[in-house]
Amino acid sequence: MKRVVVLCPGRGSYGRDSLKSLKNLDSPRLDHLDQYRSSLGRPTIREMDSAERFQSRLHISGENASILTAGITLADLDQLDQSKVEVVGVVGNSMGWYTALGVAGALSMDDCARLIETMAHYQVDNVIGGQVVYPCVDDQWRFDFDLMVKVDAAVEEIPDLHWSIRLGGQAVLGGTEEALARVAEVLPALIRGSYTFPLRLPMHSAFHTPMMAATSERAQQELSDLGWRAPTIPMVDGQGRVWRPHHSDPDAIRDYTLGAQITETFDLTTCIRVALRSFGPDAVILPGPGHKLGSAVAQTMIAEGWNNLHDSNAFVQRQDKDPILLSMRWRDQRSWVVA
Repeated sequence: MKRVVVLCPGRGSYGRDSLKSLKNLDSPRLDHLDQYRSSLGRPTIREMDSAERFQSRLHISGENASILTAGITLADLDQLDQSKVEVVGVVGNSMGWYTALGVAGALSMDDCARLIETMAHYQVDNVIGGQVVYPCVDDQWRFDFDLMVKVDAAVEEIPDLHWSIRLGGQAVLGGTEEALARVAEVLPALIRGSYTFPLRLPMHSAFHTPMMAATSERAQQELSDLGWRAPTIPMVDGQGRVWRPHHSDPDAIRDYTLGAQITETFDLTTCIRVALRSFGPDAVILPGPGHKLGSAVAQTMIAEGWNNLHDSNAFVQRQDKDPILLSMRWRDQRSWVVA
């Protein structure tokens, strides 16, 4: 049996290649989310996933992207074979923290659905600033500290620009339109594969920055009454803090989720590092559309020298022999964790 950490992906993970992910999947937790969506008169996750073609206004828009990602994640986790894996920790990137709360038992599925839906609908016709992504690793997935220095200098020098997410070997920056335009001038253009960076993320607000203060205040007024409780599975938040069963204050989980998680940098790199060190898993599982987080996990493992992984070649060799990163998107890796 493998001891695993589950990493729940954030909004925006569901893409064109995610359509039909739910075909033939039974999932009690997904059913909870769909019942909630139906009660609000909104298209269900299954309905959106079964669409004949991918549509930006349906699948990328904020009011749908978050719940789509969460739904696919929960449906995949309901397929785990308990005789093959033991979940020893749960983490979540950005909005994925809300999904993680439900997976770890800190919120019921009904309250998890309400949290995700409410936060997503705050963005309807209310996109605040934006986000760009910039890589900070070399060709071997090792951290390039010269690039990191350039990013830190840009954040220091450009007004209204902030670290949004520390995403393994990538920097996600949030800021005003003026700040993001300035970033494109200050940071040297980098071509990686078919993408040119800095790369603007579509329909994203400046999440995890002080620009979201009003959103945080509204959430504290409208969501404090959720049934917050200590988790049944340990979880790690975006500041690298471990929340353990029986020893976590539900009010503190609420305050972080509706406060710092919204307005302060989400450090997924630290989150993964702490999970590896604290739980000592045999592997990290990426459910649903979370395969895109594979690079962030691999880069963090390499920076840690986890299991003697020091570059991309060593990581690939390990994956071929005894995978330490299992994406449920890929059939061969999925077979390791489902019946």
